[in-house]
Amino acid sequence: MKKTLLLCCGLLISLVSVAQTTKPYVVMVSFDGFRYDYAQKYPVKHIKDFIKKGVAAEKMYPAYPSKTFPNHYTLVTGLYPDHHGLIDNTFYDAGRDTFYSIRQRDKVEDAYYYGGLPLWQLVQQNGMKSASFFWVGSEAKIAGEFPTYYHRFDDTVPPSNRVQAVFDWLKLPEADRPHLITIYFSMVDTKGHDFGPNAPETQAAVMQADSLVGMLMNGLKSIKLPVNVILTSDHGMYEMQNKPETFIITDKFLEGFTDDDFRFVNNSTHANIFIKNKAQADKIYEQIAAKATYFKIYKRADIPASLHFNSHPRIGDMLLVADPGFSFYSKESLIKKPEKRKVWGVHGFDPYVTPEMGAIFYANGPNIKKGVKIPAFQNIHVYPFVAQLLGITPPAIDGDAKVLGGIIKK
Repeated sequence: MKKTLLLCCGLLISLVSVAQTTKPYVVMVSFDGFRYDYAQKYPVKHIKDFIKKGVAAEKMYPAYPSKTFPNHYTLVTGLYPDHHGLIDNTFYDAGRDTFYSIRQRDKVEDAYYYGGLPLWQLVQQNGMKSASFFWVGSEAKIAGEFPTYYHRFDDTVPPSNRVQAVFDWLKLPEADRPHLITIYFSMVDTKGHDFGPNAPETQAAVMQADSLVGMLMNGLKSIKLPVNVILTSDHGMYEMQNKPETFIITDKFLEGFTDDDFRFVNNSTHANIFIKNKAQADKIYEQIAAKATYFKIYKRADIPASLHFNSHPRIGDMLLVADPGFSFYSKESLIKKPEKRKVWGVHGFDPYVTPEMGAIFYANGPNIKKGVKIPAFQNIHVYPFVAQLLGITPPAIDGDAKVLGGIIKK
């Protein structure tokens, strides 16, 4: 009887062990600013091999505005910025009468600014562990929890150390091992901003990203787990030309009004106006609209529905949207920091009007089909895709599991 019981227990433990090692894992990698066409533009052998053995989207549309923080958070919530609340890299919050900025450590770590349920929280609520080596939102206690393992952002940490951390996490005992890992790299975005998307410096950054993909995929070969890898980015990059008309000087259409009339929040490719003096609202709109060269102005109710950017209180009463290739500056900002470069890179434009804003989506792994190309799609659909891979039902979100569900092996 005792021997039979021991045999049964041993069999049960064995079955549990097999079940856990066959349960999928997901590693989601973000290369900030990796434009949708860089893999064709530059000789990235590891990424091309990754694509050949997996799935590649023609491009992935970022949410508007095509900025870093809103889109990284959209990727892990399945919500448009208008719905998760992280509407820009910098924004005004009337609820606290203060500004959020990606450079302010106290704001970045404050859960107040983050809506939705991040993927790591969804995973943990379903009995699994998660890990993040830098991702927007991972440093705030959103919905009451941090990722199981996470790091405070420090871009001086060598990229190879971040990849090694993935291996270390996946080698933990099963009970401690994260089933979701997010990892972030900034080098492509940094060089794209400084030199533009067509510069040799940007190519070098893309090639560095390619080498990291090679390191990751080679290292995963020795880890006998069903690990699915997603390569993604938050947005692309537009090459700006140093011409007089590139600089939309805001002073020219704001003159005659004071700080008591409105609050002007400049985000380079767009700007929000919060009206303080309601009696001046029509006059402000009419004056700006009359001088709207190389940009458009919308009252909140008239913001195009395609932008999904017209309901959150952190969005202004009016929105100014620069045409591709143009950007808002004040006279003071140009005096303080005169633009001397011939070209540089910018993002933030409407991704449906500006193809260069397109991001990447490539997926590869034992639970993903091979050699498949899919049409362009919106990045809100990544969240339910990851949830499907992990066998989790997501909450009500903007993304739809049907969009990417077809690339999962049944």
